[in-house]
Amino acid sequence: MDCYDNRELSWLKFNKRILAEAMDESVPLGERLLFASIYQTNLDEFFMIRVGTLFDRMLVDPDSKDNKTNLTPEEQVCAIRKAVAEHCIIRDKCWAELLRGLSSMGAEQIRPSSLSGDEEAYLKAYFDSEIRPLLTAQVVDKHHPFPFLKNKSIYVIAHLETKNSVKLGLVPLSSTFPRMIMLPDKQKLRFILAEDVIMYFIGSIFENYRIPSKAIIRITRNADIEMEEGLYDHEVDLREIMEQLLKKRKKLSPVRLEMQGDLDDEATKRLLKLLELGPENIFRMVSPLDLSFIFSLRNRMEKAHPEVFYKPFSPQRSPALSADLPVIPQVTARDTMLFYPYESIRPFIRLLHEAANDPQVMSIKITLYRVASNSKVIEALINAAENGKDVFVLIELRARFDEENNIGCSRQLERAGCKVMYGPQGLKVHSKLLLITRKDGARLQYITQIGTGNYNEKTSELYTDLSLITADRDIGTEAAAVFNALSIGNLIENTNKLMVAPLALQNKIIERIDREIALAESGEKAYLGFKLNSLTDKVLMDKLIEASCAGVRIEMVIRGINCLIPGVRGKTENISVRSIVGRFLEHSRIYIFGQGDRQEVFISSADFMTRNTVRRIEVAAPILSPLIRRRVTDIFSIMLRDNTRAWTEQPDGTYKRIEEKEDRPLIGAQDYFITQAQEAAFMAAQKKPLRVKARRVKRKKA
Repeated sequence: MDCYDNRELSWLKFNKRILAEAMDESVPLGERLLFASIYQTNLDEFFMIRVGTLFDRMLVDPDSKDNKTNLTPEEQVCAIRKAVAEHCIIRDKCWAELLRGLSSMGAEQIRPSSLSGDEEAYLKAYFDSEIRPLLTAQVVDKHHPFPFLKNKSIYVIAHLETKNSVKLGLVPLSSTFPRMIMLPDKQKLRFILAEDVIMYFIGSIFENYRIPSKAIIRITRNADIEMEEGLYDHEVDLREIMEQLLKKRKKLSPVRLEMQGDLDDEATKRLLKLLELGPENIFRMVSPLDLSFIFSLRNRMEKAHPEVFYKPFSPQRSPALSADLPVIPQVTARDTMLFYPYESIRPFIRLLHEAANDPQVMSIKITLYRVASNSKVIEALINAAENGKDVFVLIELRARFDEENNIGCSRQLERAGCKVMYGPQGLKVHSKLLLITRKDGARLQYITQIGTGNYNEKTSELYTDLSLITADRDIGTEAAAVFNALSIGNLIENTNKLMVAPLALQNKIIERIDREIALAESGEKAYLGFKLNSLTDKVLMDKLIEASCAGVRIEMVIRGINCLIPGVRGKTENISVRSIVGRFLEHSRIYIFGQGDRQEVFISSADFMTRNTVRRIEVAAPILSPLIRRRVTDIFSIMLRDNTRAWTEQPDGTYKRIEEKEDRPLIGAQDYFITQAQEAAFMAAQKKPLRVKARRVKRKKA
């Protein structure tokens, strides 16, 4: 059997695991609702970007093939449609189960068909006074052009029939009234969705028409915008180009039509013709097309039913850094690592503010990919510039869906006196790299921070990431070389300690894999361990197959896309792959080469994807401290022991939940790290040494 999987189909398997969390009764009901919403949001972006790209390729390069499975763009789109259609059935079943759970708590989504007479009268009055005045209904016929349908917006569509013609009636859902309409009930939380109300009373909107059929629709548009090489002209302001592209993104062609209701064939054919879509691009569902209202529903439930949510958790103070002492002398004395979201990002923010105010600090250099709105990181950098520090910020304007925020941040930074640059031509800067340069007497001192996640206070509470802070002079010197190269448009070709893409990462990983292959072939134990978000780089995949065939044991924790199927006899039988989907989004990247005294451990911003290894600026840093190295390998080990939220990939490419066994304690990695962080923070507050023991994490029904 072939051991390669298609990237798009592997991603759909990942999103199906998200949907499985929404159906898992061991997950609290309020969180299951959130997973259902995340599933839909993920799928929207997938169609906008990945399917949008495939639609483009079907037009301009229809014979091109995926380099792993040899599927053409059309074959990939067909396979995607089939998988998503199957997922729609599961999604509808999931929503029905969630509604049953809500009903047991006294919360109900009401369908118009189940309204009592009094409820119908109440809704009619509400519709006439609060909704109808804000609606802009449109008739589509040969005298009235088809309007532009906004991406991901909800419309109610009706087949309008008169004696002489067939027309379409369109009513866009407005954001000026609530999506969830609450029915008067002191005992229960009963709601109806605005689109259901509009569809129920649509006859009063299109008077003098017979309406044989109607439906709720939602379209998804292609949002994949590739920057043409000519746009990199040095005389063109990249910000202006990005602003133009953002406007263009809202108007690209449809790639998906979702439908809820029973619009008849005649009206459906006309709609598809107007959208320039084939019938194979329709996805019919019973459940609501847009689940974003779930956030409002969860807010209403939280106070009354806290038991159906995860137990509240806030990032803890790191025991590695005293809150009573300045950060700079602590991190110059020894390497430090923060583990988000279990530990707080505050020490890092404190480090930036201390650097901004430290008279010995000469410069601060940083790469920014995604930052929070009202970012404390931006605030600290502005403070540093205003204090006369040399602040160099390389901000990536092309961070997808964060372009607008990054454009605004770049202007803020420039106004404050920071030196702002954008990524080099054709390469996104995805690295998480900070360099603080101090003058310690006559000697320069470097403080370098290398992370796996963005400088974003909000996501640091939601994503698992590692942040290394080191005063190692060699690492600082190489980080300085990275910034110097970026400032003049050059690339790093040679490094000793850091790995730096695009020229000095993939090859260095291969060198280390080759070392393990040589050891295995000489009869010694050889080992590789990787924690990644995605694995799609075929060069690295082929090297891992070679290592497996040589007898190297390879363990991987890959949250999302994995194009290398493990356990295939004669090819990947020494490779195991698991995926953890839980309360927090697994985002850290860990590379482990070898075992024992020769073991090397790195953390990185780079996944094993071609776009990361050879098409972006990425940085991987070695963990030199034996204490921190042990901590990172322990983190990886706990993930390999997770038997509550983990899935294992089978030799046929499917994923299976890890079975609970009576002779093994239940361990949920994320629950373990929460408890560990709480205990460590408590012991640090008591100024006592921490002794962490493995503990059982019981899995209870919600």
